[in-house]
Amino acid sequence: MTAREHVHLIGIGGTGMAALAGLLHERGCRVTGSDRALYPPTSTLLESLGIEVGVGFDAARLDPPPDLVVVGNAVRRGNPEAEEVLDRRLRHASMPQVLAERFLEGRHSIVVAGTHGKTTTTAWLAWVLHRAGREPGFLIGGVPLDFERSFAVGRGPAFVVEGDEYDTAFFDKGPKFMHYRPDTALVGTVEFDHADIYRDLEHVETAFRWFTNIVPRRGLLVRHEDCEVTRRVTAKAPSRVEGYGLASGRWRAADVADGEDGCRFRVLRDGERFADVETAMSGEHNVLNALAVAAAAHEQGLTAEEIAAGLSSFRGVKRRLEVRGEVGGVLVLDDFAHHPTAIRTTLATIRKRWPGRRLYAVLEPRSWSMRRNVFQDRLPDALAVADEVVLARVYGQDEIPEDRRLDPDRLTAAIAAAGRPARFLEDADTIAAWLAEHAAPGAVVAVLSNGGFDGLHDKLLARLGSRTR
Repeated sequence: MTAREHVHLIGIGGTGMAALAGLLHERGCRVTGSDRALYPPTSTLLESLGIEVGVGFDAARLDPPPDLVVVGNAVRRGNPEAEEVLDRRLRHASMPQVLAERFLEGRHSIVVAGTHGKTTTTAWLAWVLHRAGREPGFLIGGVPLDFERSFAVGRGPAFVVEGDEYDTAFFDKGPKFMHYRPDTALVGTVEFDHADIYRDLEHVETAFRWFTNIVPRRGLLVRHEDCEVTRRVTAKAPSRVEGYGLASGRWRAADVADGEDGCRFRVLRDGERFADVETAMSGEHNVLNALAVAAAAHEQGLTAEEIAAGLSSFRGVKRRLEVRGEVGGVLVLDDFAHHPTAIRTTLATIRKRWPGRRLYAVLEPRSWSMRRNVFQDRLPDALAVADEVVLARVYGQDEIPEDRRLDPDRLTAAIAAAGRPARFLEDADTIAAWLAEHAAPGAVVAVLSNGGFDGLHDKLLARLGSRTR
């Protein structure tokens, strides 16, 4: 009996790496991994698959040497396992390289890119194709509510992958999405982000121009037509181009109506009715996501009826306006928003979906860009959509030089100057206690963080429960 190929993943706890581990496991590989620490949902996923994972990094894990070592993009030089890989010249690759070579080869690669909405759009498109019986492969950078897992090898012709512009590995500083060889590319809004990787917006635009340039002539680029930057970076696309938007593009929406249960709208193609959609997803940003999905699904040969059914039945992704609970009349929401545009959009959507309720925005600056002061002047306007703002300490603030770090005191002062009460509270326990004391029945608390926020959601719900007894 031939021994199974052994693949070891350094940094397996990341969302993409854990999904790749699952794909390799489904393909019959013996998969192991390591990371500094593991948290749900990836820890739960890996445990359910029976994948052996070590906490902490140890060069001894590479003895005997695996057949292949996959190095995550969070792994840096100095990591004991990475140094062992280099010293012993062990066969190694990046996550995007392995995904492309082993799972995208021979498939119709659909790559979802852009600054905002990638995870939701990827999951939505995968669901529309799945519901229509197309059995797509997919890799989603989040936890979809409609699938048991965030990945599938699939048996159909298409593979849908979330295409990140972040760098690939310490030995490959190019964008991840350059590995994915798109036959169909979706490009949403393009803005400055990832301040640890990109110098400015022009630098970001260069990456998206590269991405545009690798879509083949026979392929299709689906772009957000309302975004000037997106139009600019895709202007010289060698492929076919179809735009979507609320104000322009071949694919548009009409009669958009938001409600507490989601929204309804009509999809138009070339100005003619294509489909009517009633979805649990809320906000104009999700209408735009749906239009992009419709265009890509139509390219795959789905009928208008199949597309409408898939769009309408999609339930969403965890941590995207996810309702975590309502206790004592206080609704607690969880959202991944980690960019001023996303924050403003999320808060505006909450206003429409739950009108008339006092809205508290609770922000943990946690992403590399949010921890820096690059968005210092944009955040007050975005957060002022809420009635009241609570700001937590900057996550891992000692890793950021003080002159480049977000200044919480300056931020709270600017929000207050915009006419909204704002306060800085050090940690999740303090924030939960304050909100439980001040949030009256009928309030909505939007917790904004791209991390766990030290369990703030559960701590707040527990304190709200205690006050009602």
